[in-house]
Amino acid sequence: MISARNTLLAFAATTLMAGPLHAAGDLTTRPEALPDLVLGSEQSDYAMSQTVYEMETGQAYSLRIISTGRKEYAIRAPEFFTSIYLRKVEAGDMEIKAMTLTELEFEQEGEAEIYFVPIKPGTFEFYSDGLENKGMVGQFRVK
Repeated sequence: MISARNTLLAFAATTLMAGPLHAAGDLTTRPEALPDLVLGSEQSDYAMSQTVYEMETGQAYSLRIISTGRKEYAIRAPEFFTSIYLRKVEAGDMEIKAMTLTELEFEQEGEAEIYFVPIKPGTFEFYSDGLENKGMVGQFRVK
């Protein structure tokens, strides 16, 4: 009983010393729309419309990824996908709710939109699997 009380007191003291919490309300509402990530263009099958995304922890975001269908594109961001709270993915007429993502694969023209909240700061690489040497690489920068 004393051990549990001491643990609780230590946790409370650590929490108070950590400073004020800045979140108020539901962090997943009113996401900020990031610029679309368009894969492929008329100039190059290997073009990506964005290679850098700047974000902040605790802010909700939505990111629409659009495939022109010029190639098969499999977007991966392993470290990033494990450092976000994934709210949902919308693709076609479907809403997919999952704990995490491995990749978003486009076998033809189409789009998907992900809704998420970054929870860990850092610089995280994203890429089209197998097409990195063609320049299909970018970064998610989270403050």
